[in-house]
Amino acid sequence: MRLSGPLTLSGLLSALADSLRRHPKRLTTSLAVLLLGTGVTAFGVAPLAPDAADLPVHQILESVQPLPTQAQTDTLSDFSFNLFRTESTRSSDTAATLLKRLNLDDTSAAAFLRTDPNAQLILAGRPGKNVTVEASDSQQLLKLSMRWPSDDEALFKRLVIERTATGFSSRIETAPYTSSARLASGAIQTSLFAATDDARIPDSVGVQLAEIFSGDIDFRRALRKGDRFNVVYETLEADGEALRTGRVLSAEFVNAGKAYQAMWFQPPGKDATGAPSKGSYYTLDGQSLRRAYLSSPVEFSRISSGFSMRFHPILQKWRAHLGTDFAATTGTPARTVGDGVVEFAGVQNGYGNVIFIKHRSGHETVYAHLSKIMVQRGQSVSQGQTVGLVGSTGWATGPHLHFEFRVNGTQQDPMSIAKLGGDASPVPSAALPQFKQLAAGVKNQLLAAASINQTRAE
Repeated sequence: MRLSGPLTLSGLLSALADSLRRHPKRLTTSLAVLLLGTGVTAFGVAPLAPDAADLPVHQILESVQPLPTQAQTDTLSDFSFNLFRTESTRSSDTAATLLKRLNLDDTSAAAFLRTDPNAQLILAGRPGKNVTVEASDSQQLLKLSMRWPSDDEALFKRLVIERTATGFSSRIETAPYTSSARLASGAIQTSLFAATDDARIPDSVGVQLAEIFSGDIDFRRALRKGDRFNVVYETLEADGEALRTGRVLSAEFVNAGKAYQAMWFQPPGKDATGAPSKGSYYTLDGQSLRRAYLSSPVEFSRISSGFSMRFHPILQKWRAHLGTDFAATTGTPARTVGDGVVEFAGVQNGYGNVIFIKHRSGHETVYAHLSKIMVQRGQSVSQGQTVGLVGSTGWATGPHLHFEFRVNGTQQDPMSIAKLGGDASPVPSAALPQFKQLAAGVKNQLLAAASINQTRAE
């Protein structure tokens, strides 16, 4: 680009425009290099921040008055706290050893536990009771509580011992349970009760499972390895402590690849007599599972002698055993397997203490060798009701229940009675909408229970 004549702003702009038209690429490249160099130079010569060492320093001194601490010290010296502990009683426990395990050093409390009638319930009877204490920071007993089931299935009892200004006091209270549902599942390897033990399911739940499905599954002969079950059952809690197991709410059992399902349902309203409608187990499509007879007169037992020929242990000769013996400890409840009327209750020959119950259709059941009879002749009894306690009276070598099932006076195999039909009436039509709604929820519960076993296996 050539410049001639005096350098004026307009002349310079005109010359630049002329050069841009002639050499656009060359001028653009030159301009970019010029700008880049200028930017780098500007960055390189930017001034630095002042050195921190050169900054002025000012020192300020002020006197501070501390807050008073004596009040805080006095408060801390007077501070106390309470401790809560729980222990289970042992068969070897004394009042002193129990308190020692609870980290209590209280001779007056130990003396009270030894002498107070209510407090003596702690160590009386079976061990394994949960005892909860509230103690001071000086290891002195302030409060003790213990809970246990009552005869009423809806209520529990609570022992409360408290320190007062004049010593200790005790009282026994009664309160209702809190109900909650638990889900569980298991698989058969050897037996039903071995499976429930592995799954930490109470024995009473296993008993109910066997009763619910006894009309479809022979739990003594037909179980196979790999059979599985899912169950939702009720737990009754006292102050957060699970004290007893309630009813099975729903269940599923898969035997030889075939699935059986059941749920508990109590229709709303009242029956023909004006009493609340009775609940029962139904299939999920509304068919009744109620049977005329339970499969066993005791809840949890093994069969020690079946319906067959045997060598009599007392008579020392072979003879027909026309009943079934259920081995059980003395005091185990014996229950009637079906609704009926007590025909005889007393002592009779080799039976010892025995009860005869007459049922419909010429059926009769016999409960022998009892240690205690709890019904009277002519009394009406309902299925599952406790009628006596297992013992060894009469011709018995040890505690067990001898059970017979008779049809028109002739003994039949008691193990076949669970197959007899019962109340096959379905869910009442008026209650069917409510039942269907509940059944839909039951299906989801059983699926959730099944996932527990799958998670355990993984």
